[in-house]
Amino acid sequence: MRWRSVILVFPLAFLVLFFYFPLTSILKEGLWENGFTLRYILQVLSNSYHRRVIFFTFWQALASTLLTLLLGFPGAYIFAKYEFPGKGILKAILTVPFVMPSIMVALGFILLFGRVGIITQILGRDLGILYSWKAIILAHAFYNFPVVVRMVSSLWQRINPHYEEAAISLGARGFTLFRKVTLPMLMPAIFASSMLTFVFCFLSFSIPLILGGYQYATIEVDIFTSIMTLLDFKTGAALAIIQIFLSLIFMYLYLKSLDLYAKAEKQKVFREPVYLTFKKLISVRGLLIIFYSLVVFLFILSPLLAVIYHSFTYGGGFTLEWYKRVFSPEYNPIFGANSITAIRNSLLFGFSAVVLSTLLALSIAYIMYRWRFKGKNFFDAIVMLPLASSAITLGLGYIRAFHKPPLEFLGTWYLIVFAHTIIAYPFVLRSVSTSLKKINPNLKEAAMSLGVNELGAFLKVELPLAFGGIIVGAIFAFAMSIAELGATYMIYRPEYTTITIAIYRFLGSRQLGPASAMSVLLILVSTIAFIVIERTGEEIW
Repeated sequence: MRWRSVILVFPLAFLVLFFYFPLTSILKEGLWENGFTLRYILQVLSNSYHRRVIFFTFWQALASTLLTLLLGFPGAYIFAKYEFPGKGILKAILTVPFVMPSIMVALGFILLFGRVGIITQILGRDLGILYSWKAIILAHAFYNFPVVVRMVSSLWQRINPHYEEAAISLGARGFTLFRKVTLPMLMPAIFASSMLTFVFCFLSFSIPLILGGYQYATIEVDIFTSIMTLLDFKTGAALAIIQIFLSLIFMYLYLKSLDLYAKAEKQKVFREPVYLTFKKLISVRGLLIIFYSLVVFLFILSPLLAVIYHSFTYGGGFTLEWYKRVFSPEYNPIFGANSITAIRNSLLFGFSAVVLSTLLALSIAYIMYRWRFKGKNFFDAIVMLPLASSAITLGLGYIRAFHKPPLEFLGTWYLIVFAHTIIAYPFVLRSVSTSLKKINPNLKEAAMSLGVNELGAFLKVELPLAFGGIIVGAIFAFAMSIAELGATYMIYRPEYTTITIAIYRFLGSRQLGPASAMSVLLILVSTIAFIVIERTGEEIW
């Protein structure tokens, strides 16, 4: 069928040109010199600095994952077990890290823990958190512990209470009941959320770059430094190849854990939460819930509030000076662009990435979950490989692949959009796929029995039912695009400056006030864009 050919060719052609071709360029750079060679890989592995960077990348990702679990597990228990006043507000607060760009989080930590930071001034001494491994781990936990809360609590709510009741009747109590009955049933969610957190931390760029510096560099920062500072493409490519190899292993484990989690989440039993009235909140258990809620509130909102507060203060008083400087060419370090241009570019790239990544994800999801053909597992691996690639690796690939005719795209605005699309679409695909999996296949068969063809059944029956997942994916794509720094910084021209690059430039010139003001503008732009995406979905469907 012609429409099947179009659906198949579009995603494959896009991935081949804007992911696999750049990836091949990296492999050629790092593994080819008058023939195949491992020279540059071995040079990296034999260098003590690069070995230390690789070890630290592992270590910080593991430590960040453990801290994330420690912070998120109590929250998962509370959300799964109890209903209480303010639960909806607390859930809304948990979404804040998903819409906060990492560069803004880094700025918030600088304003909190810097030498003249808010917490430093309150305590009267420097805690030594900033520009250390402690800042990296705290920032990563800030970003990822809502993932643990949401995934674990979602599965916890679906655990059939009859299993626990049967164990209690056999004498199991307290921690023994939890360890032998509840914990094994939660392991799919714990493992999946842990692997996702580990991958995010392993591939993190902005947080280690800004909060750790070169002393606590990760592989991402090492690649960036080799390419952008030292202009050593061979070493950068060798590091990227090592990172890709490791990322593939972690992504394989994550996808396997996600399959187990999806199967476990299919349980239809929802336990009734225990409602805690204001009177019950005064009990020991209620006070612990209140204490945890306050910790979450402060942990999540303190960097955000620090940025907002700093953007409106100067010399101890209220001022709009920083906002004036943001829009003043006299103080503007964004060479070749201004703040209005940066906002316009971010919106253009963001909405373009939403459209492209959604179309790409829908095409691939339709092929993966509605077609039966030989080599399907191979196709799944091909289309999901970008999930194992980082923004810095993609940026390096674009530099090597698109710097000369006939594909001289480097420096164009649409290449930035394509990079954002490659980075965002795997997550859109996950959201869309999850929605499609939950749709009863009998609905499609019923529609086809009434005379609708396969594509028509998908468009008229399944697509509307999956639209909630599409909207979630679209929001996720926009958030990732507007927050993207690594790949954009490597391939952009000054006239295509984005808000995140502007903030990074302000930070680089030690202008924390204008950086804070620009971050507040980013919050406003993101909020308005999310509302537009959600409202559009409600109006169309």
